[in-house]
Amino acid sequence: VQLQASGGGLVQAGGSLRLSCAASGRTFRRYHMGWFRQAPGKEREFVAAISRSGGTYYADSVKGRFAISRDNAKNTVYLQMNSLKPEDTAVYSCAAQSMGIQSTIYYVNGYDYWGQGTLVTVSS
Repeated sequence: VQLQASGGGLVQAGGSLRLSCAASGRTFRRYHMGWFRQAPGKEREFVAAISRSGGTYYADSVKGRFAISRDNAKNTVYLQMNSLKPEDTAVYSCAAQSMGIQSTIYYVNGYDYWGQGTLVTVSS
């Protein structure tokens, strides 16, 4: 599967952005989907995930501010980001997991397909 992330940009603190990740192929509904981010000089970290059954999972740092959703008809997963903070600045990447192992959705190595990333910059 190929993943294409979009929607990043420059926003002021307190603002909102919505990221999209479009997937190719007919089996999108079978994948667990995740969003990760990597800030300069830091390791890639888990942000949010949505299971193939629609269950949602969030990092503590974004809980209550971000919302992940999916539209299986459009082969797309979204990340709505509200109340953005400067520390949310990072390259955001989407990922797909085909194995169906829900316990691994929090981990980088739990995914077998990755998109190219989209830059989100939050100014103070």
